[in-house]
Amino acid sequence: MGRMIALLRGINVGGRSLPMAELRTLCAKLGWQDVATYIQSGNVVFSADGEPAALETALERTIADRFGMEVPTIVRGEAEWRACIEANPFPEVARDTPNWLLLMVGKTAPPEGIAPAMEATGQAGERVRSAGGLLWIHYPEGIGRSKLSWPSKYEGRPFVATTRNYRTAVKLREML
Repeated sequence: MGRMIALLRGINVGGRSLPMAELRTLCAKLGWQDVATYIQSGNVVFSADGEPAALETALERTIADRFGMEVPTIVRGEAEWRACIEANPFPEVARDTPNWLLLMVGKTAPPEGIAPAMEATGQAGERVRSAGGLLWIHYPEGIGRSKLSWPSKYEGRPFVATTRNYRTAVKLREML
């Protein structure tokens, strides 16, 4: 049984409410063990058998059945999550302003060419890099005023992803 994280996209914002206590209960009903959540944005740390894609599908279906909403879910194993964090292309930002560094985690690896295409829409030195199977986004002026485009598609292909700031990503690594 391996330790894993599940990242849920777009919950507890815009009226899409999913209480963490109920999420933990749903995960336990799936047979996941040692389930813990972190903050209200849909971060779950757990132990389970199975492939990440199958675990994603199981949780997505369970949430749809219980809450009547589609919630894209991304699961990563412990070793993969640790490797993602180690691939950080902006170590100085992580040290100095971790809340201004986002990790965009996709169901698939970022499409080739997406990082420079996103960066071209930015302003004030915003940077986007692909590293460790993620997109890393640095907002030197903060996230609130950014003009960076958030792709749900790139070159006609869907790109399903969710973001977490660096501080949250590190906390999840600690919880593993």
